Amino acid sequence: MISVPFAAALTASVLSTSFVSGVFGMAGGMILMGLLLSLMPLAPAMALHGITQIASNAARAWLWRQQICWPIVARYVCGGLVAVVAIALSPATPSKPIALIFIGLVSLIGLCLPAALTPNVMDQRQAVGCGTLCTALHLTCGVSGPMLDLFFVRADLGTRQVIATKAAINTGGHSIKLIYFGHALLAGGDAISPVAILLAVGAALLGTQLSRILLEAISDASFRQWSQRLIAAIATVSLTQGLILQFQD
Repeated sequence: MISVPFAAALTASVLSTSFVSGVFGMAGGMILMGLLLSLMPLAPAMALHGITQIASNAARAWLWRQQICWPIVARYVCGGLVAVVAIALSPATPSKPIALIFIGLVSLIGLCLPAALTPNVMDQRQAVGCGTLCTALHLTCGVSGPMLDLFFVRADLGTRQVIATKAAINTGGHSIKLIYFGHALLAGGDAISPVAILLAVGAALLGTQLSRILLEAISDASFRQWSQRLIAAIATVSLTQGLILQFQD
């Protein structure tokens, strides 16, 4: 069983971050990761984060299923498979601090580039590259959001198409992370309370459903403007975390 304060904190955290992700398709997952790490150890936090994000993104993808750009998803998956094979065969992978610094710097630089030079997931080769890069970062440090968002921020897609397509992509990405950290969780003899899982999944589904109200009201122009601001904020946090971890080492 779990305590009432823990249950309340978990529900509030998942509900609020799922709502944010449901409106902008970003930011919520990174915020939730920080909140879960403050509530429980690393392996259970990562596993519960994966379960929650799968539920949230799958619900979002189903909610806007008619808006998903499946060719983009397919190309991303192809790139992701390349990253999985490369990391599995590689004798070494980049450290988490270096990966976080890379995400922060590249995302901030990308926002400053002219539209013609900004990464764009609409380009077939770039979509495959996006899948390779983001999956590698996801498996290296558990975070790839700002980089994925950068490929979508200037894509010629409507708000709901962006939300739906990213949700479909993230469902697969978090499934891979859940398999990895679920194995680590079992190997360490830890477990997550079934009550905590039910609360987290329920809150994620509710937050996703509530976000639909605001998402249907927001314009494409406002969505793009706020998306760029959120990418800049998240990239700055990523860069700062990477530098702190690097200097601590």
